[in-house]
Amino acid sequence: MPDSISAHTEGDCTYTRTALTEAEVEALVRGICFKTGPPRTVGVEVEWLVHELRMPQLPVTPERLHAAYAALRTVPLRSALTTEPGGQLELSSPPAASLTECIGIVSADLDTVRAVLRETGLRLRGIGTDPWHTPRRFLREPRYDAMETCLDRSGPAGRAMMCTSASVQVCLDAGYEEPGTLGLGRRWWLAHTLGPVLVAAFANSPMIAGRPTGWVSTRQLIWTDIGAGRAGAPPLEAGPRDAWARHVLDAPVMCVREDTGPWHVPDGLTFRQWIRSGTPRPPTREDLDYHVTTLFPPVRPRGHLELRMIDAQPGDDGWIVPLAVTTALFDDPEATETAYRCVKPLAERAAGMPAPHNPLWMDAARYGLGDPELHEAAIACFAAALDALPRLGATTEVTNAVAAFLKRYVIPGRCPADDLLDRLRGTTDRRAHGKDIRT
Repeated sequence: MPDSISAHTEGDCTYTRTALTEAEVEALVRGICFKTGPPRTVGVEVEWLVHELRMPQLPVTPERLHAAYAALRTVPLRSALTTEPGGQLELSSPPAASLTECIGIVSADLDTVRAVLRETGLRLRGIGTDPWHTPRRFLREPRYDAMETCLDRSGPAGRAMMCTSASVQVCLDAGYEEPGTLGLGRRWWLAHTLGPVLVAAFANSPMIAGRPTGWVSTRQLIWTDIGAGRAGAPPLEAGPRDAWARHVLDAPVMCVREDTGPWHVPDGLTFRQWIRSGTPRPPTREDLDYHVTTLFPPVRPRGHLELRMIDAQPGDDGWIVPLAVTTALFDDPEATETAYRCVKPLAERAAGMPAPHNPLWMDAARYGLGDPELHEAAIACFAAALDALPRLGATTEVTNAVAAFLKRYVIPGRCPADDLLDRLRGTTDRRAHGKDIRT
């Protein structure tokens, strides 16, 4: 029987801490992180950098951010509004019954948010990494103090991730329990193998501190540099549930939460080791729930599948295109089968290594659609998505936006990062776009 450890209070809720066994962790992870059934809902989480309205190169003071966010908390929104450590804003939609409903909810909320920010002289900007400002932490909370301490041990990538990155995260149902086109196993595999195509097509983070990095998705590079234990996926050879349960147990613990004072930040302690040692105290169900939130793989199971590899997109409505394309490729059976056939040859380039720490993902982040095989796969996948969108009830405006993106970027082998680089360099020659920031 589990041991009752102590009473713990968070806010107005008091609960009893109960120690976990490894078997209990595996059962909890398998049951909670993958909830199967027909794909019926879709969601999106859109992160934004917050810049000066007219001079985005100027830093925004913490006082202005605090005032703007206080004003935002007074307006009604259907999406959850949260603040990231560097002051980025995130809107997380509720699960929507259709792509059209999801777009409608988030679009209306973004209109409200933009109007409030405009009154304070601020604006949302969709770029994967801040091209001008160095990392500066806005939130001062025990969670982020501990995260910073933990991630600093592996270099500067952690602070850049926390404070200067933004993404479009597409959330889709895990799929059927049974095998098949819309089955959990196929969707799990497809998410990890289609992921590099999405990285390449929507790459939009080629700069840091005003200089090109040599990567079209520097944001993806930053996530990779955080390390496989924190930001890597499990191997694809095993079934999703078994693989993820093992990954959760063998991933490093970011911190041990404390009721008072700073949180303990262990060095190299896995959750499995924590269970076996019981030091500094036995882990509980609440610790497991928190531990899972500190893992940042490119595909994170949270009952549904959260695809986290897409850079924030330019323009007020740029986020709609990756949401629409990804939803079509996963939820329309015909488009899913086409995507599977198109990306299957790419799997060999992963060399049996988990995402994103393999050659396929690295090439996607460095070259984007300049990579011939990724380019070919992207053209076919976008065409399949475009055909599928009317079957999913997408509006003409959405299909037109996807068609325009296909024509402007995918077919010519470009990505939004190229627009940023062209404006910086006054050239369309990607070879002049800088060198690898790690050399």
